[in-house]
Amino acid sequence: LRYVLLVITAVMAVFGLSELCLLLDPYSNFGRIAASLFRPIVMWGNNILADLLMKVDNYSLFHVTISTVTVSGLIVATIALLVFIVMTVFRGRLFCNTICPVGALLSLFSRYSFFRITFDKEACTHCGNCEHTCKAEAIDSKNLTIDTSRCVDCFNCVSSCAKGGLQYRLQFPGMKQEETVDTQAVKELYSSQLTVANSRRTFLATSATIAASLPIASAIAEGGKGKMNRKGRKKWPPLTPPGSISLERFKDKCTGCQICVVRCPSQVLRPTGLEYGLDYMLKPRLAYISSYCNYECTVCSDVCPTGAIKPLTIEEKTTTQVGIATFFKGRCVVNTEEKDCGACAEHCPTQAVHMVPYKGTLTIPQINPDLCIGCGGCESICPVRPMRAIIVKSNVEHKFVEKPKEEEIKEIEVDDFGF
Repeated sequence: LRYVLLVITAVMAVFGLSELCLLLDPYSNFGRIAASLFRPIVMWGNNILADLLMKVDNYSLFHVTISTVTVSGLIVATIALLVFIVMTVFRGRLFCNTICPVGALLSLFSRYSFFRITFDKEACTHCGNCEHTCKAEAIDSKNLTIDTSRCVDCFNCVSSCAKGGLQYRLQFPGMKQEETVDTQAVKELYSSQLTVANSRRTFLATSATIAASLPIASAIAEGGKGKMNRKGRKKWPPLTPPGSISLERFKDKCTGCQICVVRCPSQVLRPTGLEYGLDYMLKPRLAYISSYCNYECTVCSDVCPTGAIKPLTIEEKTTTQVGIATFFKGRCVVNTEEKDCGACAEHCPTQAVHMVPYKGTLTIPQINPDLCIGCGGCESICPVRPMRAIIVKSNVEHKFVEKPKEEEIKEIEVDDFGF
């Protein structure tokens, strides 16, 4: 099974398909579990504590809202967590050495390892402790064999053996267990192997604890909550983060780990489901529901571990056009209700949206696509519901625009009170 999955993954990779690897990658799965399950739990706990503290006039904690969790992300994260728990409880390292393509690839090399754990047939009492403690299911205590392709050298079996029936020794591939190399260095290793085993397990346990606590420690973040039905928006490609360069490149490189989703200070990055197809499943997109992409923010490009979001300078960020705002005159309140608005123009950081004369004293928005960077400032503030009057349409290939020219400040001498 493991080699079949490895071959399928490799063949799909050759044809540019990463969906299977995306679903089986343990690091990305942990990122999705942390972002969609652990983080909301921490934020929920924070809100409960905040309520309790406020009753005693303590305001050291404040309410935070959960805005980046989607239904599809929650379902996938829950299923992944349950699968991992079941596999771990009943079959130990079943996912690592049977399901995960990386484990299958590493097993090809571990078959030919020089140092390995082997049985000492004279010392072995056939108690079976080693087989019961082996999480990798690599030991056959009845036939005194060890599957080196599955063994991860955790040394649990060595520690459980009270009679020294298991030894970590030098054995070249192809040699029988009784033909192990008996050197002074190996003998010295025999006497210290239990200490090494305990030190290694302590190191691994500490590292795992630290790695598991990092996403939870940084989980509490402030955000806005909002839901909106966007019929027709699915016809447009998703808005990819600045620095992703293009939609195709982002689909190839992004693993859906959702680190950028958690770290985004304005909470505009949201994980997707199947609305943009299987090849974009679980990957983040810019969703201007209640916020927008900060003009000079580069956090997502700084934290991306795969290079799917290329690091950007502030100058590059402020001129990267991820999309262009599209104005729907028939929805605008200036046209439908003949009321003044102009919220979109006020929130545009590049002056791409500006107001022009319409009827009488009324003005209506107009867009200059040469200045628009698709930050979503206009869309997020538009009061029209359910379909907003101004929506950012994504660029499949990101472009660059010129920064707006700053107006010259005239020095004026003020007389009296300045009136």
